[in-house]
Amino acid sequence: MEPVDNYYNQLSLFVNQEVKSQHRKSIFTLPGAEIYMHYNFFDKNESDEIFATLYQSVKWEQRYISLYGRKVALPRLVSWYGDRGKLYKYSGMEMRPSPWTKPLMQVKNRIEKVCEDTFNSVLLNLYRDGSDSIAWHSDDEKELGKNPLIASVSFGETRLFKLRHKFQKELKLNLQLSHGDLLIMGGTTQSYWQHQIPKNRESRQPRINLTFRKILS
Repeated sequence: MEPVDNYYNQLSLFVNQEVKSQHRKSIFTLPGAEIYMHYNFFDKNESDEIFATLYQSVKWEQRYISLYGRKVALPRLVSWYGDRGKLYKYSGMEMRPSPWTKPLMQVKNRIEKVCEDTFNSVLLNLYRDGSDSIAWHSDDEKELGKNPLIASVSFGETRLFKLRHKFQKELKLNLQLSHGDLLIMGGTTQSYWQHQIPKNRESRQPRINLTFRKILS
């Protein structure tokens, strides 16, 4: 893919060495949820380089779903990487993993140290601008098992991340996910909560999101 107006510049920090970020952690106390936010988990230099590397090198795909008998394009580009044989099925699609790349492994290793757990796959979403989105859903596919741990890291444009309780509709939480932020959802979060990235007319720049997970089957 072509560079995005030089919005993010290529650097050497991410490739050459692993640097610990200075970041702030918040814990959100919600019924039936364990949600942690690490702001600036990757610093700006690292985040700039990761964004540029992934934007250019990932095998981005336009996928389609069947909606009311019609073939509809997902409002974002996607890609799936992971260990061999770790298939992922959602919204009627089957994703076969591409082999891990060095940049993705570096990001994964950093996140695993904080989560104190391991992941064998990652779903990547490219939101090209504010017209791209993802509808309300939970990461509760059977391949993930009961109460999966989901680690979601964002690079690029800041976008609104909305959560709502599945049964108590008055319970909601809105977060701004920014360049380098890491969001961790654990416990029974996927059983009791849904999340979405809504469209935003004011967003002009792209955003890349990586959600690390563990496929059990």
